[in-house]
Order: sequence, then structure tokens, then C-alpha cells
Amino acid sequence: MFYYIFDYLDKLNFPGAGMFQYISFRSSLAIITSLIVSLLYGKKIIRLLQRQQIGETIRDLGLEGQMQKKGTPTMGGLIIIASILIPTLLFAKLDNIYIILMIITTVWLGFIGFIDDYIKVFKKNKEGLAGKFKILGQIILGVIVALTLYFSDDAVIREKVKIETPSTNIVENVSQINKNEEFVSRDIKSTKTTIPFFKHNEGDYAFLVSFLGKKASQKWAWLVFAIAVIFIITAVSNSANMTDGLDGLATGSSAIIGVTLGILAYLSGHVIYSEYLDIMYIPNAGELVVFSSAFIGAAIGFLWYNSYPAQVFMGDTGSLSIGGIIAVFAIIIHKELLIPILCGVFFVESLSVIMQVGYFKYTKRKSGQGKRIFLMAPLHHHYQKLGYHESKIVTRFWIIGILLAVVTIVTLKIR
Repeated sequence: MFYYIFDYLDKLNFPGAGMFQYISFRSSLAIITSLIVSLLYGKKIIRLLQRQQIGETIRDLGLEGQMQKKGTPTMGGLIIIASILIPTLLFAKLDNIYIILMIITTVWLGFIGFIDDYIKVFKKNKEGLAGKFKILGQIILGVIVALTLYFSDDAVIREKVKIETPSTNIVENVSQINKNEEFVSRDIKSTKTTIPFFKHNEGDYAFLVSFLGKKASQKWAWLVFAIAVIFIITAVSNSANMTDGLDGLATGSSAIIGVTLGILAYLSGHVIYSEYLDIMYIPNAGELVVFSSAFIGAAIGFLWYNSYPAQVFMGDTGSLSIGGIIAVFAIIIHKELLIPILCGVFFVESLSVIMQVGYFKYTKRKSGQGKRIFLMAPLHHHYQKLGYHESKIVTRFWIIGILLAVVTIVTLKIR
């Protein structure tokens, strides 16, 4: 909102109004505002939740310090969502298709998580919202994101095409021609994505249906892309939900991921840096840095109250939304195949549950008695059972998250 006000003032030569043209300036304001909202209003929301007796229901799993968490306010994800949306609405370009998608993602998954928490707290149903309805909500969001990115004229990538002799017709359909007139740059619709560690690091989802022939594979690439988007959003949002089992674990990990995604968005949306690094250039993607800054501020601000011993839990209201935000953000900047590395903590937590359940069922079917790989899943509970203190587990997971974030950025050059 402020961008448009100061853009108008800049045209009137109002002193300092031009600062709002810079993404770096608006991103700085976004993270500061997000921190202020989460720190100042977070406490008020926590007190409101306490007055309404919106406390966490704890199942006794025999974990040290577990029952001390009983009654701690949940649904604190409302703090995260407010701290993201307010700075974004104030400082981002609201006509940017990518910002619109991120706002929709935040509100949509936050609403699904809120319903789940509401059923658990007020209806006293520990199961919460039925899993099929959660999945359905994630699928609907995936369809919206995929179709928007594929069919919107504003969601494009820019690529260079070598030409022998430029003609008038070609010039009319390209955005720029370099001085030696050997290449043209054009904005195209594409289902391409970034493949890490490969020299030519761009792949197309059309490859997965290449057996249909070149024309048919291009025609149906959007469907493969849509299926991939739905799977990624569902997987990452549920993985974030599983990771939210220790004080500050999901929140701190999300902040680290948010910083990395912001860097990737800035590089991908900058014509000079993207050309220097030889990565995909995505026009207008730089605006996502404003959103990522709000996301980082919201996570860090919430961590103030969520660090051990937690004064509030984010609940599904927060965990589903931050997982979905990370997934959609990565998809928009065509870096979704980096998610297993960048979100390695989320990935391993989710994988530990799949392995535990799968192995238990397999051994029970074979021998009649189920066996376990871990003492308890998700993985952080395994380390609790081994006697590690909650804070130590969280801190070490953060360190691993930082290492994975560095590796993710390094993949831009290591091929």
C-alpha cells in the first residue's frame, strides 16, 4: 500500500519518496515491522489465548518435561500470520502475481490449520480436522498455484535465444536485443525448473512425458507440473507440521529456510546476478524478497515466545501455513528440487515417521510382532528418548539447518 502512495509522491518530486522504489529498503521495513508486530502484539494474543483457556492437550508419551507443557496456549500461528500479512500489505507491490499467490497461500493454509486447532481445543477432539479435508485443502491450493503460474501472463521466465539474422517479425516478439544482435531475450511461459549439481541446470517437466512425443509432451507438461506442485505443497506443509514437536524447532528452522529463499529470490529476480550465475531469470521475482523478509521477521519474533520453555505453540495454524509458504515460494522461483536439501530437517523428520510406520507394519505382517527403527518418531523424539535435552536437540537441528542452507546456495555454482 505504501509503495503506491510513495510512488505517487515520487512523481511529485517529494523528497525521499523514491526510497520506496528499492526492494532492499522495503524489505528492511518489512522485517522491522514484522518483528514489532510479533513482539508487541504477540504478547497480547498470548494473554487472549490464556483468558480463553486455549491450551495444548498433551498425550503422555513418556517424554521428559512433556507434561509441563500441558495448558500452554496454542493457535499461536495467528501471531505468525498477522506478522507476515501486515508488512506484506504495507510494503509489497500488491499487483505482483507472486505476492498475490503468497498471500493466498498464507491465508488459505492458515485457515485450514485454524479449523484443525479449533476442533481440537473447543470441540475437545484430539484428532482435529479429518486428514482427508486437510489433504483436499492442500490439493485445491496446489491447483490454484499451478494453474496461475502456468496460465498467468505475468508469471514468466526470460531466456536467451540465438538467432542468425534478426527479422522484423522476430524483433516485434522479443523484449530486448543485445548490441551484436546474435541473441534475443524473450519472456516465455515455461514448466522448467532448476536441477542442482548439473552444469546445464535447467530441466523441463515435459521430460517426464517425453514418451508421448515432442508436441504431446509439451502439451501435457502443465498437467505433470500441476501434479508436482500439489505433491510438493502437501509434503512440505505436512513435514513442517511433524517438525513442530519441540520448542522453537519448526520456528527456528523456518527462519533459516526463509533467509535462504529470500537470497535465491533476489538472485533469480535480478537480471545481472542471474546472468552472472547462469541461473534462470524470473522477471518480478525480486519482489518476493519483501515477503520473505516479513516471513523471517515473523518467525524470529514468534521464536521469542516459542523458544524453550515455550510460552505459546503455533499449532496447525502456524505449522501448515509456514510449510505451505516455503513450498509455494520455492515453486515460484523454480527451485523446488532444492527443497530436500534446504528443508532437510523437515524432510528427515517426515521420513523418520514413514520409515517407522512402514517397518512396523512390515515386521508385524512377517513375524506377528511389530518392530521399530527408532525409539520414537518423529526423529526429535528419538533423541529425547536417548536422554538429550530438548534445547540441545533444537540447537543442533538449527546448526544442521544452517549447513544445509549454505549447501543450497552453493549449488548455484557447484555443477
